[in-house]
Amino acid sequence: LLCALIAGILVLVSYVLKVIQRCLQKTPKVSSLGLGLAAGLWLILLSVGSQTATSPFYHLMTEHVTQTLSTLDDLAVFNQQLTTDPYATVPDEALLSKLKGKDVLVVFIESYGRTVLDKASYAEHVRPVLEQAAHDLSDKGFYARSAYLTSPTYGGISWLAHGTLMSGLWVNSQTRYDRLVGSDRPSLNRLFKRAGWRTVAVQPAHTMAWPQGEYFGYDQIYAAQDLGYQGKPFNWITMPDQYTLSAFQARERQSGKRSPVMAEMALISSHAPWTPLPHLVDWNQVGDGSVFIEQASAGDSPETVWKETERIRVQYRKSIEYALANIASYIATYGDDNLVVLVLGDHQPAPFVTDESESREVIVHLISHDAKVMDAVKDWQWAEGLLPSKQTPVWGMDKLRAQFIDAFSEKMSGVEYKYIPIDK
Repeated sequence: LLCALIAGILVLVSYVLKVIQRCLQKTPKVSSLGLGLAAGLWLILLSVGSQTATSPFYHLMTEHVTQTLSTLDDLAVFNQQLTTDPYATVPDEALLSKLKGKDVLVVFIESYGRTVLDKASYAEHVRPVLEQAAHDLSDKGFYARSAYLTSPTYGGISWLAHGTLMSGLWVNSQTRYDRLVGSDRPSLNRLFKRAGWRTVAVQPAHTMAWPQGEYFGYDQIYAAQDLGYQGKPFNWITMPDQYTLSAFQARERQSGKRSPVMAEMALISSHAPWTPLPHLVDWNQVGDGSVFIEQASAGDSPETVWKETERIRVQYRKSIEYALANIASYIATYGDDNLVVLVLGDHQPAPFVTDESESREVIVHLISHDAKVMDAVKDWQWAEGLLPSKQTPVWGMDKLRAQFIDAFSEKMSGVEYKYIPIDK
C-alpha cells in the first residue's frame, strides 16, 4: 500500500510539473508561482522518496523532476529576456538608416560549419573555393568580411539557429523556440519592416504549413510550392540552391519602382544525404528549373553513398563547395551598390562528419559593394575577405542581431539604446 501511495505521489508530481511547464511557455506572469509550487512538490518528493531511496522508480522520477525544474528555471529567465529589447523603441527614421534603399539578404547555408576550414581533408578543397570567390567578387567591386559564430545547435534543428539570429536571444531548445514564437519580441525581420523594407522568407525545404512563421512577421513566405520549380527533387532536397536564388531574383529583385527587400533565405543543397549533387549552369538557363532534371537523376543513391563514412564526408564537402560557389556567383551576377548579403551557416554537420568536433562554430560573411557598409562594421574586427582569421572574435549567434542594428542605425540624441550582452 505504501509503495502504491508513493508511486501515486510521484506520478502526480510529474503531472503537475508538466502543467506548470506548459503555463510557463504561454506566459511569464506565472513564473514565480510556478517555481514556488514546483519547489514545494519537490520537497514532498524528497520526504516521501527518502523512505525508498533504493527504488529504481524513485531515482527515475527524481531525475525527471530535476530536469523539469531546470527547464522551469530556464524558462523563467528566458521569459524575462523576451520582454527586454533595447532596440524596440528606436525611432523608425533612425532604425537601420545606414542601409536605406538597399536589399538585405540573410542567407543560411545548411551545415556550413567551421569544420570545413578546420578539418584538413575539407579545408584543402574548400579554402581554394573561398579564395577564388573572394577574388571574383573583388574584381566586381565587392568587399567582404568574415568571422565565426557559435550556433545554438549542432547537426540539425536548424530553426533554433534561425530563431536565435532573428530574435537576438539564445534559442538552444525546442522549449525556448516554442516560447519565442508565441511572444511579442520583435524579430529582426519586423524591425526591417518597421523601417520601410518589404520582408520575405525563402524556405524551399518547407512543404507543409508553417504557423510559426507568423512570429517573424514576413510580408511574403515562399515555401517550396511557391517557387515554381519544375525540375526533379534531389532526393529529399526539393530544389537546388541556384534555382532558389534565381526564383527569388525573379520575384523580388526585378528593376523598377519597388521597396527595398529584406529576405531571410535557407539554402538546402548542402543538407544530407548529399547525393545527387547539383552543379551550376548559366543563370540565363535556369528558367523554371527543368534544366536540372538530368542532374537530379545522376549520381549514386543515398543507400550506396551512406555505406562508407569517408564517402559521406566527401559528398558533404562537395555540397559545401557548390553552395559557396553558388552564392558567390549570384552576387557577382546580380549584385550592385544596393545589395548587402549576410551569409552564414546554421550549424555544424553531424558529429561523424566533423570527426566528433566539440566546436559549435559556423562561418559568417558580410558582403557589399558599398565601402560605407564595411566602414560601419569596422569595430567588429572581422577578417577581410572570405576566410576568417584566428584573431577574429567569436560571438554567440544571438549577439549578431544587436551588433547589426547598432552598426547600421543612426544614433539619436535623447535615445538610449545599446547592445547589452546576454549571459548564457
